[in-house]
Order: sequence, then structure tokens, then C-alpha cells
Amino acid sequence: MGLTTSLTNAVSGLRTNQDGIDILSRNVANSGTPGYHRQSLNVVDYNSQSSSYARTAGATRAFNASLQSYYTRQVSDTANSGVQANYLDRLQGFLGKPGSAGSIDKLYSNLKNALQGISTSPDDYTARSQAVAAAQNMAETLNRLSRNIQEMRQETEGQIATSVHELNGMMSSLSEVNARMLDLGMTDTARAALLDQRDRLVSLIAEKIDVQADYRSNGTVALMTRSGVGILDNGVSTFAFESAGNLDATSEFNADPALTRAGKLTLTTPSGLTLDLVQQGVLQGGELAGLVTLRDKTLVEAQAQLDEIAAGLAQAFSTKTTNGTTIPGGLSTPISGMQPGNSMTMTVKVGGVDQTIKIVNTTQTGVDYRDATGARVIGINMNNGATDADRASAAAAQLQAVFNTPTSTEGVLPVSVTNNGGALEFTASGANSVTALTKRATSTALQGDGLAMSLFVDSGNKGYTGNLDSDPPQKLGFASRISINTAILADNRLMVQDEVGGTLGDADRAKYVLAQLDSMKFVSGGDPKTSPTRFQLSGNLSEVISQVIGFQGASINAALTKADDRQLTLDTVVDQMESEYGVNVDEEMARLMELQNAYAANARVVSVVKELLDALFQTT
Repeated sequence: MGLTTSLTNAVSGLRTNQDGIDILSRNVANSGTPGYHRQSLNVVDYNSQSSSYARTAGATRAFNASLQSYYTRQVSDTANSGVQANYLDRLQGFLGKPGSAGSIDKLYSNLKNALQGISTSPDDYTARSQAVAAAQNMAETLNRLSRNIQEMRQETEGQIATSVHELNGMMSSLSEVNARMLDLGMTDTARAALLDQRDRLVSLIAEKIDVQADYRSNGTVALMTRSGVGILDNGVSTFAFESAGNLDATSEFNADPALTRAGKLTLTTPSGLTLDLVQQGVLQGGELAGLVTLRDKTLVEAQAQLDEIAAGLAQAFSTKTTNGTTIPGGLSTPISGMQPGNSMTMTVKVGGVDQTIKIVNTTQTGVDYRDATGARVIGINMNNGATDADRASAAAAQLQAVFNTPTSTEGVLPVSVTNNGGALEFTASGANSVTALTKRATSTALQGDGLAMSLFVDSGNKGYTGNLDSDPPQKLGFASRISINTAILADNRLMVQDEVGGTLGDADRAKYVLAQLDSMKFVSGGDPKTSPTRFQLSGNLSEVISQVIGFQGASINAALTKADDRQLTLDTVVDQMESEYGVNVDEEMARLMELQNAYAANARVVSVVKELLDALFQTT
């Protein structure tokens, strides 16, 4: 091998070593930079009969498409769980620990104890005052919890708006990175930096919305949601959020755009197609999906459960429960006093099997379903007519039509319904029998209308009946409006005086209410088929409160555990990425020593060749 060849080989080695040192220094300088991918030098050996030397062929950036995709998915899932856990942890703080001062179950226990005090000493002013105060604490706590829930729902709307603004900015930046990637004249260093920026942006976008990334060979990336909606390819999609303004307990999402009362989240594709992301169920992960779930499902269900407690309280105090009167072949009850939302419950033995039929007073048509306890719920209009006889006649005709008409799920009910002077008479044929009939009507006056009383009332001191015909239904958001009857606040003697001028020593009203609290059964919601994911509550008021506390506690703990598990999984993936992508300074320093030694060896070759050439030229 001649001197010229040796010099060429040594110089190529020096250049290769210098390029290696440049990349090494870049790695070390960015060892703590988030999202930086370790780079390594590509070296190509050239061999020929006369020489052998090395040349660099650019740098290779550490990247694993499969690992990156898994990381992106885990980022979306962790962000989704994290935002829900943060809100539910706050909700847990508002609800309080079961049995602690200020918790619903403790306040309800205090109310029952205060009523026991009245039943023992109805003429004691202090006992009556304590009962009214306990009732007021209960109502105010329901108001406060409802307000807390609506404030959190309002926060989700604000956070959605902020996230959409940030998401659009990141999408625009990623689109610009894609465009710059198509520049073929870009240096390897600049290209690697752009690829790092690309991956950082994809991860940030994944925090907001679930995405699947398609990494192309030219360095660009295309994004679509897990549901298959493309959001970045040849063009960039734009997200938009139209806030509903102030949310209250009646502001719920509805799949019908004309009926929804929550903010609208949309996506517009480059072609101009606009999709409602919530209505069409596009969101499956990311912070936005978590916020929407909180706003439209989790917090709404918490509000609905508070409404059930509030409704149960009002009805337990104000309901006049009347058992049916025995008649030949069945039972009878007058229709008088039935207000919208009031009901009758009948038990029929058909073929030796008991069936429970709940008849609700409503003008809504087509109400016929099985509730969470298996009871059949039928809605009819019991206020259609000028007199009780007219109303009973119309109600009997409606019921008879329902009983005689089989449906896809219900057969003919062998019960005959007739009107007898304003009373509905229920009789069964053959071996069947009507074994029980109970009417639940709401007391309309504090005195002179029985032992029941409207202690808990709606806005404007209006009695609660559970009216389904109002817009919205009376139960919706009732926990935010429940209050104490102003007449009782002004005169606590009404807690015991069910008749004008009645004695203060009469404990019948307190005993009646206590019995109602223990015996009245409640079932949450309407048709379970319309809300299959809702937790169904059933039982007396104490049982309903326990079920609410148990459900919320379990749901919150599950959300917190899920968030921790996903964060742990994400941390594991990040560790793996750090192992594959990260810079190990110790390894780089060892590599630096190798490069320095190689550089010194090549430099020594250059020096020796120079000395030999100098000596050769001197001799000539």
C-alpha cells in the first residue's frame, strides 16, 4: 500500500471520527431533553484492491414504530383516566366520609333521631326546633352537593374549550412539521430534530384525544382516531367547541341536537365535513373523552342519585298512603286527590305468581315498562275530566285498554277495571286475584289533610309530587331546589298539629312520618332500558342513601385505582423507551475514548506519512 493510499485512508478515518464525535456530543448535550432520540453514525466500509477506507452515510435515529404506537395509546388512556380521577377525588371530598359530620347518611340519621324526639315529646319546642333544623341541614347539604356537581360540570366545559384550543395549535404545528419533512435538501441533523418534534407533538395530541399514528417512510405521520376518523393526512382537521353557557342540574346532553343542553364538540375535516364527536361517539380516549364522560355521564348520575334522595325525602313526608277497600272479587280506591306524578300500586296473583303493577298519573303516552325491581309501570291520565266520576271513568277505560292489549313483552292481564262513583275498582277473573292495592297521593295542606305534610318543597314553596309532565320532569335537579316549607319554618308547631287548633301533645304525625321513612319503597329512574348504564336504586330511603354512598365510593375508588394502574403502565413504557431511545452518558463517554484513540491513531498515520514524504522529497 503506497503512501498516498495510507494518507487517504487516514484522512477518511479522521473525518469519520470527527462525525462520530459530533453526534456523540449532540447525544450528551441532549441527554436530559424530553423526547430526544439517541442518534448513531452510519459508517460504510469501501474495499478495493488498492485501498480500504471508511465513509459516513448519515445518522440513524433510534425509533421503534411498534413501541411508539403503544406509548401513544397509553398516553391517551392515562390522560383519560387521570382527568376523571382528579374530578372524582374532589367529589369524594364533597361527599365526605360515611358516618362523618356533614355526610348524607349522618344527616339523615340526625333527622330520624330528631323525629324520634318529637314522637316522645311533641309539645317540646326545642325538640321541634331540632327536627326542623335537622331537616334544613339535610336540604341545604343536598343543595350544596348539587351545586358542587354543577360547578364541576361547568369546569369540564371550560377545560374542554381550553383543550380544543391547544389541540388545534398542536395539529397545525404537526401539519407544518409534515410539510418540512418533504424537503429533500434537509441535513441529517435538522431532520432528526424535526422527527423528535414530530413525536413530541403526536404525544401531546394523544393526551387530548385518542389517536392512531401512521409513520411514513418519508418521515411524515398521518393521524386518525381509534374509531377510524382521519384528523391529519393531506390536510389538517379543525376542532371546535360551542359552550352551552351556564350548566345547571337540568342541563343534560341529548343525542337530539335540538334537545341537548350541553356544549357541542365538533370536528371539521379538510373536505368540509363536520362531525359531532359526542353525538356520534367518536371519542374513545384522551383528556377530551374523560371530560365529556364526566360532564354527560359520571357527574350527571351523581346528580340523579341526589335527586332520588331529595325526592324520597319529600315523598316520605308528604305522601298520604291509603290501602284499597275490599269489594267482591277485588279491591277499590277513590281517584280523588291524585296529582300528576302520584301513583297506585296493585299486586295481582296470576297463575299463582304475584305481579306488581304501578300506575302513574301522567299525560305522557306509551309509558309501559318494567322497573329495576321487576314491577310493571303503566302511565295513564287520572285528571281527565271535570269530576271524580269523569276522571275515574276515563282512567278505567285507559287501564282496561292497556290490560287487554298484549305487547311484545307483556301478555293480557286478567284484571277488570271499572268506575264506581269516582272510585277505581280492580277485580280479577277465574283463579286470579287482586291481593293488594295502595294509593299514594300528595298532601296539599299542612293541616286538615291527614298526618302527611309537605315539609320538603320545591322552588316557590311548591309541593313535590314527582310530576313527569313538567318541563323538565320535577325530579330532575330537585336536589338543587329542595327547601323547607316556609310555613313550618315560621311555626314549628305544624310539625305536630295536623288539625287546626290541635293539641301539641299529639305525636301521631311524627310517628306516621317515621313509619313512612321505614316502609315507603323507592325505585330510581324510569325505564332501565333507556339508561342501561345507570345504577338502579331501590328500597326505603335509608337503603337508597346507603346504596348511593356505596356506589359513589366504589366508583371513585375504581377510578382512582384505574388511573394509578394506567400511570404505572405508562411509566413502564416510558422506561422501555428510555432504554431504547435514551442517552447513556457512561456509554457515550466510553465511545468517546474509542473515537479519541482512533482519531489519535489516524492522526499519527498522517504525521508519519508526512514525515516519509518530507524525507523522500529531501533525498530527491
